Amino acid sequence: MNISETTQEVLAIFGESTINNKALELLNATDYKYLRDLKLNFNSTLTSEFLSEKECALLGLSIAANNQNAILITFYKNYALKFEATEDELAEAVSCASLLASNNVFYRFRHFTQKEKYTQIPARIRMQLMMKPTSKEFFELLSLAISAVNGCEMCVNAHEDSLIKLGSKEERIFDAVRIASIVTATGKIVY
Repeated sequence: MNISETTQEVLAIFGESTINNKALELLNATDYKYLRDLKLNFNSTLTSEFLSEKECALLGLSIAANNQNAILITFYKNYALKFEATEDELAEAVSCASLLASNNVFYRFRHFTQKEKYTQIPARIRMQLMMKPTSKEFFELLSLAISAVNGCEMCVNAHEDSLIKLGSKEERIFDAVRIASIVTATGKIVY
């Protein structure tokens, strides 16, 4: 199979040299213009005016873990290490994705049903990680981004409110969700 120059550039970002999925294969067949956008959009996840490079990397790692994308998990883990992320910070980003997966399902259910009875029954979901994260503000930012990806309105609102109370700027919050959306979009083509 002939690999277009744009596809080669996209693959090179992730240390890949061959196409290993049908979505990328379809886009490569005509060097589809979206690949250029995908490459530029993805590169915009690596830096931010409102997040450090390490935070961008940990955010990408958390979203990649949430979306179960092995290529992106490896990429963002290595990128985070480049900016001196600790093993604990890497583990916390991945743990946050797992915890929020359960919380998002649970709280979406409560929100969708709108039954008072369900709000009175204890969740019985252990959440010690939320009590003592490395950084409360950054953990809330990860939680908000994952909740946005997972579509939990109640969780998005709760985490956004916490972030504002912790002094986060709305631009920082917005950029975290922007990055989460692009990581999710990239994972539809690179997996």
